[in-house]
Amino acid sequence: MGDLETLAAILIATLRAGTPLVFAAIGELVVERAGVLNLGVEGMMLVGAVTGFVVVIATGSPTAGIVAATAAGAALAALFALVALTLRANQVATGLALTILGIGASAFIGLDHVGTPISGIAPVLLGLDPLFYLSLALVAAVAWFLARTRAGLVLRAVGDSHDVAHAMGYRVLVIRHLAVLFGGASAGLAGGYLSLVYTPLWVEGMTAGRGWIALALVVFAAWRPARVLVGAYLFGGVTIAGLHAQAAGLAVPPQLLAMLPYLATIAVLVVIARARWRARLDAPAALGRTFDPPT
Repeated sequence: MGDLETLAAILIATLRAGTPLVFAAIGELVVERAGVLNLGVEGMMLVGAVTGFVVVIATGSPTAGIVAATAAGAALAALFALVALTLRANQVATGLALTILGIGASAFIGLDHVGTPISGIAPVLLGLDPLFYLSLALVAAVAWFLARTRAGLVLRAVGDSHDVAHAMGYRVLVIRHLAVLFGGASAGLAGGYLSLVYTPLWVEGMTAGRGWIALALVVFAAWRPARVLVGAYLFGGVTIAGLHAQAAGLAVPPQLLAMLPYLATIAVLVVIARARWRARLDAPAALGRTFDPPT
């Protein structure tokens, strides 16, 4: 019975560790399906995490904190959309700048709240919280939207060829703006999950590179929503395995165990790079390309 309880605890911990990756990656997947590459996921997660945390301290309402975290991520994404889409700046440079901005802004906003504990969101079913189930519903909704709805097909068309989509009368920039806002809201929600559920406190840089892992997950999933779940829980399992190895007293440096999720990310990217032709087939053809509407 003890072994079963231990396995159940490990499984629950793995699912919880993967949940913020699910939120961040599924949002970025929609962004990239629209042909936009936003490397600012880490920054949006951090701003969402600190905003949600500060709002919970001020109001005492976890629901208000989650809403605020989501809105903060969307607000930062709106800034990215303005610079990269409206002003047509380089998407890679803009995304990197967004991450730097998010890191600095979150550290400043949360300066007086470092290490302050709060009451996290309690589990509701099978030891898992409501946001875990929301993440499953969100993945299912995105999969249905992209595959079964006219709007989803239009978004994919914009990501594959914005010139053809524009010629057919679709408003490419509007569609891409909406996709970027959705991605930002999802990243903000991922950050809120970290500070309000997973480890209910604020620590500077608490995302610890999860935004970059989420970006890698989109490629790992070959831009397919269902595969995001597999990848997120795989990386969550690697994280939990490292923690359990430490608890078991293995003679392995803790720094090496902490590196495991990122080593796994590098390994996945290497495997994908070796099958470059397949990645090109799956990637949206207009990904990262600036759309310059004809006048």
